[in-house]
Amino acid sequence: MSQKSSMHVVGESDSREVPTKCPNKGGKPLAEDMEGRRLTKENTEQTTASWTQSWINASSGLLGVREAAKRDRRLRFTALLHHVSVPLLLDSFYALKRDAAPGIDGVTWKEYETGLDKRLEDLHSRVHQGTYRAQPSKRAYIPKADGRQRPLGIAALEDKIVQQAVVTVLNQIYEEDFLGFSYGFRPGRGPHNTLDALSVGLMRKRVNWVLDADVRDFFGTVVHERMVKFVEHRIADRRMLRLIQKWLRAGVSEEGNWSKTEVGTPQGSVISPLLANIYLHYVFDLWAQHWRKHRATGDMIVVRYADDIVLGFQHQADAERFLQEWRNRVCKFGLELHPDKTRLIEFGRYAAENRKQRGEGKPETFNFLGFTHICGRTRRTGRFIVKRKTIPKRLSAKLKELKEELRRRWHEPVDEIGRWLRSVVHGSFNYHAVPGNMDSLNSCPYRNKPCPFRCPICCRPCPNRPVSAALPVCIRLILGGASTRWHNGSCRLSTVTRNQPAHEPRVAPPAHRNDESPADYSSASCSPAKLCLPANPSDCEEMVLGRSWTEPLN
Repeated sequence: MSQKSSMHVVGESDSREVPTKCPNKGGKPLAEDMEGRRLTKENTEQTTASWTQSWINASSGLLGVREAAKRDRRLRFTALLHHVSVPLLLDSFYALKRDAAPGIDGVTWKEYETGLDKRLEDLHSRVHQGTYRAQPSKRAYIPKADGRQRPLGIAALEDKIVQQAVVTVLNQIYEEDFLGFSYGFRPGRGPHNTLDALSVGLMRKRVNWVLDADVRDFFGTVVHERMVKFVEHRIADRRMLRLIQKWLRAGVSEEGNWSKTEVGTPQGSVISPLLANIYLHYVFDLWAQHWRKHRATGDMIVVRYADDIVLGFQHQADAERFLQEWRNRVCKFGLELHPDKTRLIEFGRYAAENRKQRGEGKPETFNFLGFTHICGRTRRTGRFIVKRKTIPKRLSAKLKELKEELRRRWHEPVDEIGRWLRSVVHGSFNYHAVPGNMDSLNSCPYRNKPCPFRCPICCRPCPNRPVSAALPVCIRLILGGASTRWHNGSCRLSTVTRNQPAHEPRVAPPAHRNDESPADYSSASCSPAKLCLPANPSDCEEMVLGRSWTEPLN
């Protein structure tokens, strides 16, 4: 039995031992149920967004493709390219990021929008006539958490448009094939769905051992020939296969030098996530599903997000046997498990007791999707739970990046710095504010320590006062929309609250000690005690992340 997943149709879980997340589907019988949970009303009654008339006409054929893929799991589709229509290309264009970096062609999203209709008609004609040529990807590098550089491939804008359209068509087929424990880069699924599924599986199944695995340089070692063969299991349209081969063989341009790519798919292109899921679907997912049903002697859970995989086993013998067979299998497909990031640890509800009996320390932890997973117990009932904390290395790297960016923006207006800093804080909370991680988000390590702030305009340091006295005004001025004014050669800061006339600026007074008297902050001048930015921006970030700026520190 195989797991069915679809964006707008609901189906049923393939196994009671695979923690899966409720899909974005509504209407019809349930397809994927949450592991050990009932669906909430919000998940069962979701409806799709309103579509434009052109997209309705273009999508009618795609719905037929999905229904055909659902009826026959071995059906090969021989005619798919005609679904790549001008309305679909238009929808794909507006689905791209508007501020994304340009590729080798140097064309930005805004520039391409000029004369869009004629451009898309010409692109559509070239795609269907076979004269479309894929351009090389522009090489770029981003830093990794371990200090190394991650290579990216930035595709040209027209390549992104066509790739997005092809992904939309192929998703109708493969969303019916992919299993429930596959979460990475799929419609309606994300990292939080993956984390929730993993937590449910670890807490509700009899898991005593966890295998944390990572495929080494997966995107750079995918074998093109095997990739095409995997795609051919479902796709028999030669024109569609030719498009995919063009993108795989387009090569990479780095500093004006073109290099051929015989293996791998550019990480960062629109088509790469889908191709990666197809590759791992046949290399890992189907094999792991069969192994769990026919080889495992106890409970087993599987969660995969792209090439990051976590498995849970009830028996150590099962885990060791699975790991050995898995190593042998991936070698046949040109892949390799990372020796440092792949490890088997004792983790689960009985791990602490078993290790204590053997005279060992606390259970080991593992990192997954930016969080450190820890064995824990509830305070009241002592029930086993999985605690999730932000990975310290990730936080340190983010603080270092923030420090450099703050120094670069040091002479910008305060209101612009505030808007940018607020977006950074909100983004961090949106991802890391998960159950079990609130203690680290609400903590303030610099409480009752000398204030490390200094004014961003006059650069005068704050007096030696506790952070609890200076932090509220600093955060409210920075994050609450402060505006800069000049009066008699000196700078003044004022904040206009919501529903308050612009001619009546007001700034909330800071918390003060018993031996101090509150001052008048109706128009806060730029004195160090009233407006502060951090001398060490990383300290400010830790304080911003550690406490809400709307609550004073007592």
